[in-house]
Amino acid sequence: MEVEIAMTVARATLLDRMTALPPVYDAQRAAYAFQDLEKRAAQEQGAVAKALTSLLEDEASRQVLRALFGNSPYLTRTALRFPDFLPHLFDCAPEDLRDQLFADVRDAALDADSSATLMTVMRHTKAKVALLAALADITQVWGLFEVTGALTTLADVCLQAGLSHLLKKAHDAGKITLADPHDPQQGCGITIFAMGKYGAAELNYSSDIDIIVFFDHDILPVTDDVEPKQLCVKITKELVRFMQEMTPDGYVFRTDLRLRPDAGATAVAVPILAAEQYYEGMGQNWERAAMIKARHCAGDTTVGARFQKTLAPFIWRKYLDYAAIEDIHSIKRQIHSHGKHKAIAVAGHNVKLGLGGIREIEFFVQTQQLIMGGRNPGLRNRMTCQSLDDLAAYGMIEAQTGVELKESYVFLRMVEHRLQMKDDMQTHVMPKNADDIDHIARFAGYAETADFEKDLLFHLRRVNKHYINLFAQEEALSGAEGSLVFTGVDDDPDTLETLQNLGFQRPSDVAATVRAWHYGRIRATRSERARELLTKLMPVMLEAIANTPDPDTTFARFQDFLKGLPSGVQLFSLFYSHAELLYLLTDALGTAPRLGPYLAANPSVIDAL
Repeated sequence: MEVEIAMTVARATLLDRMTALPPVYDAQRAAYAFQDLEKRAAQEQGAVAKALTSLLEDEASRQVLRALFGNSPYLTRTALRFPDFLPHLFDCAPEDLRDQLFADVRDAALDADSSATLMTVMRHTKAKVALLAALADITQVWGLFEVTGALTTLADVCLQAGLSHLLKKAHDAGKITLADPHDPQQGCGITIFAMGKYGAAELNYSSDIDIIVFFDHDILPVTDDVEPKQLCVKITKELVRFMQEMTPDGYVFRTDLRLRPDAGATAVAVPILAAEQYYEGMGQNWERAAMIKARHCAGDTTVGARFQKTLAPFIWRKYLDYAAIEDIHSIKRQIHSHGKHKAIAVAGHNVKLGLGGIREIEFFVQTQQLIMGGRNPGLRNRMTCQSLDDLAAYGMIEAQTGVELKESYVFLRMVEHRLQMKDDMQTHVMPKNADDIDHIARFAGYAETADFEKDLLFHLRRVNKHYINLFAQEEALSGAEGSLVFTGVDDDPDTLETLQNLGFQRPSDVAATVRAWHYGRIRATRSERARELLTKLMPVMLEAIANTPDPDTTFARFQDFLKGLPSGVQLFSLFYSHAELLYLLTDALGTAPRLGPYLAANPSVIDAL
């Protein structure tokens, strides 16, 4: 009997299960949307016209649509694009409708008569799933993790469908020989990993998806006249086009491949063996942190499972020396310095990257996982909130700390979603205009903006308090001028501002060069110890270079100097212990163009200093 009750509840419709609705921010916009929908209903015929008319006559359905139309221009446009879909949102259980939408994409993977047809199906499905998830979200039928889970599964399904379609095309063209053309991914030798929020099944409404594409030369079933790498690169590029190309039907997900090993120097599809060698010899601690969330999401499951097993010792080290622990903590200290000079506020605050934001919670978890997860497999969870539970269960944090951070995570993700659902913009920043803040407050379910602002500030301050407590004893990795962050693959906006304030005219070029040093693209930084020292030395190094008359020219000469060194550990250690030598060297480089190459070729001169 209990099973029957559970099944009945699970299959109940959205109207039967909703417990809340946000206040309407723009009643006039909602009224215009209803007029447009009524016109569409009048133009339809048969069952669709009847269903739409019934929907418009039902007051409960109108209230839900009013809340949607009055808060989100993007979702309003989406609803009006698919008027025949709207009745299903109210007649079906959200879970049943979600599963049917996913099944439609899977069917189209092999049945579509062209790539364009499959791309259309994928884009229509994306729009419908976004609309379904939004309605289930604002009515509180689905919680945060059901919403993010639906968006994540949508990305999985679309990637799998696109890859299957492309593999089948290659098979039909005689470029590969599939074991089973009706199940193209089986034994195909190509495996795709989801990274970041995507890997953790925590996608938001307007997320990019971060993926890495690997392939196994020995398994890839190419024919004799086909070069494996070229084929895999072509398939990867086509798959990305399927996902992110803007067509009249929109796009599915913007797709980012830059988390692959040394993205600036490698192709978009990476051989498994090369990846294993990279992570073993050159992998950075921020990449270890990123790999915590890595999840096989498409392609050959056997190859994916084997690679993940091979990679485990890189991610989860049983023994860490002090330098490695310092470097892991440096990831967090750099993120901390990111918002160091920006006070917690409402207007204009970044709820992801700012003080007290979502990123602080994620790194609160990940840094502790990196340090302790090697000896404790129970701390290896991909999902942020479950990992907080794990840390509390194993005594790494107080139980109350875990509870509070989870509550704040859910609240901040809700705010992030409302910001993105409004106009389908990839934003995490609160508006500065008072009217726009009112809009987000209503969409978040608040009748009074002051109450929303109070709650937002409460959660931001609480997160930042726990974050600071964890890293209170650590030296900040920032100069006197501000943030200096060089982890990851993107330019950090605050870092570019800091570099510009220091006097660099081309701050993005400087940031890109420093990241290349961390990737070990010069001999001086190919050892792990050298890169750890470089991280600690970077603020004083850049400040020393900035003190010269032309920082950009001096930086270029310093780069030439480093490129000529056979090793960097001894020199970096010397500079770290005696910063005055670094200032002396950069001063000389700033005035003597040929000195850099000469010193690199004659490092004994440095010893003489």
